[in-house]
Amino acid sequence: MILVGIDVAKDKHDCFISNSDGEVLFDVFTISNSIDGFNELYENISSVTEDLAKVKVGLEATGHYSYNIMGYVLNKGLTTYVINPLHTNLFRKGQSLRKTKTDRIDARSIALMLLTDSSLEPYSLTSYHNEELKSLTRYRFTKVQERAKYKTSVARLVNILFPELEKLVPVLHMKSIYALLSEFPGASHIASAHLTRLTHLLQSESKGHYGKAKAIEIREAARSSIGSIMPAKSLELSHTINLINILSSEIDEIETEIRRIMDEIGSPIMSIPGISYRMGAMILAEIGDFERFSSPDQILAYAGMSPSTYQSGQLTSSYAHMEKRGSKYLRYALFNTTKYVCQWDPSFASYLAKKRSEGKHYYVAITHAAKKLVRLIYALEKSGEQYRLAA
Repeated sequence: MILVGIDVAKDKHDCFISNSDGEVLFDVFTISNSIDGFNELYENISSVTEDLAKVKVGLEATGHYSYNIMGYVLNKGLTTYVINPLHTNLFRKGQSLRKTKTDRIDARSIALMLLTDSSLEPYSLTSYHNEELKSLTRYRFTKVQERAKYKTSVARLVNILFPELEKLVPVLHMKSIYALLSEFPGASHIASAHLTRLTHLLQSESKGHYGKAKAIEIREAARSSIGSIMPAKSLELSHTINLINILSSEIDEIETEIRRIMDEIGSPIMSIPGISYRMGAMILAEIGDFERFSSPDQILAYAGMSPSTYQSGQLTSSYAHMEKRGSKYLRYALFNTTKYVCQWDPSFASYLAKKRSEGKHYYVAITHAAKKLVRLIYALEKSGEQYRLAA
């Protein structure tokens, strides 16, 4: 075997090439983070073997810095291993009692790990291209959180400018109410507005749900409102609503792209009742290549949903709390998806009811159902079969 260790950095990469007999074929050399540098690495590898199936390339998972060179070697058909930096660090420390860490030593350590660590699993081209889906789902997650903060600000500002409005509508966060507050940001603005304009605005934005009666009700409430007249807060309210509308438009665009990719993938996960494109995509994106996991329990551990264990001497904890380590995005997606699956799938609904009848708290019962869901997803992805509801 030909072993290639790459220590990744922003502008350059240190590389080391040896064979499985421990013979150094290319001592540590530095390539630039460019196509010329990548080609130099590939030429050096090609010069020591014609059979690329015998080549193992290892590099650390250093976020976006490793993404380009990883894509290059994968597209060249080289078997690639992406190693956790913590794993590399522990391995390096195990080789020497001296405190040493340099890029050159790291490149050697990575190559040696490829030879001695049988637990390493190769990174697939599927996983690499799955990064696009992961980027989209995490980007959407960030946008939704940002929008939620702005919605909280809207509720705060309405409570200052027109507190009575909350009692007149089911929720503040509706298109029609946002349109109203964007044009008339405060009770004083609404109180002096022309009834025809208010009626038309509410009617058009609510698609006929609200009409003249609701416009009169809102204007009368505004005329007797205790809301403060604060131009600065009114300006903040209209700007905040505008930001929410922009974010909503961006989220819709992201979700359209997620749906396109999911349709191309055609994953059987979408055949499970209650799993949406958004959550299904996040689950697939965070798990990546299912071949990396030999059992559903490994996925649960990766999501941080395995029970923790505490034992010291004669003391053993009787309460096993969730570890909450690993991918927080996967844990979030699994937990929230399970709630909907338990609503739409009779077998999951009965399983949840069974756990609740055992005296478990709702969220504890949902966690048990989430583990059942992971086992189902794992089986479907491994077999490629669609889910069938129990008769």
